[in-house]
Amino acid sequence: MPKGLTFLKGVVVAAAVSLSVPAVAEQHAKSVVARVNGEEITIGHMIVARTKLPAQYQSLPDDVLFNALLDQLIQQTALKQQLHGEMPEHVRLTVENETRSLLASEVIQSIMERAQNEDAIRAAYDARYSTGDGGDEFNASHILVDTEEEAIDIKELLDEGADFAALAKESSTGPSGPNGGSLGWFTNGRMVPEFEAAVLEMRAGDISAPVKTQFGWHVIKLIERRKLEAPDYDDVREEIAQELARQAVEDRVSQLTAGSAIERPGLEELDPSVLRDLSLITN
Repeated sequence: MPKGLTFLKGVVVAAAVSLSVPAVAEQHAKSVVARVNGEEITIGHMIVARTKLPAQYQSLPDDVLFNALLDQLIQQTALKQQLHGEMPEHVRLTVENETRSLLASEVIQSIMERAQNEDAIRAAYDARYSTGDGGDEFNASHILVDTEEEAIDIKELLDEGADFAALAKESSTGPSGPNGGSLGWFTNGRMVPEFEAAVLEMRAGDISAPVKTQFGWHVIKLIERRKLEAPDYDDVREEIAQELARQAVEDRVSQLTAGSAIERPGLEELDPSVLRDLSLITN
């Protein structure tokens, strides 16, 4: 049964028996709300459990939600105690992975928060837009093919005077092909790096040599290029903050991995299909 439906059943049961929320003079995360054979369930357990619920359940009345969550945690505790402390291998591995992920997320969050201070965001804005120039915007078309040989042939046809839009409709494998290869207007950062680097070197009317990206081989025609005015700080503040955070995380991860003693013993002998072998983690 899906987790949401399981919880919904708990809500119905709790509402039917009309359990009351205990009065707590001083509530904190370690406040004990129940014991199951001596094992404690705390307010903290319940708060975390609530955060994992789908939005439609989080909007339920507090008294109904409290009782349903408490019943669910009591039932889960009674059930898991049947293992008498023995943890199945797949559960142990799942717990380790979840713990690793949660702790890494805590570090990432702290890195992002430090990078997104107001002084850093304002400095990045000033560095980017201090001249009042918002950068360039491009209007381009492209023909996308699978091989370099095809791209070279297309470039030669265009140099001989072939119509770009007609050739794009006939030969391009990209989604813009039926539209004559038109990509419309776009700004820096919107295209993959190799494509953008080629466009930055072009003038209106230019047709590029074949350009290789992860999608294949492109022949690009720059239709028009224009300057943009610098945006207001408030309009781009969040975008800059996200960029600073992302770069700070990437830099820190690179620094940490470069400074760590990382070993990959026996990796060359492993068959990647081992990932499909669930029998290795079942008892």
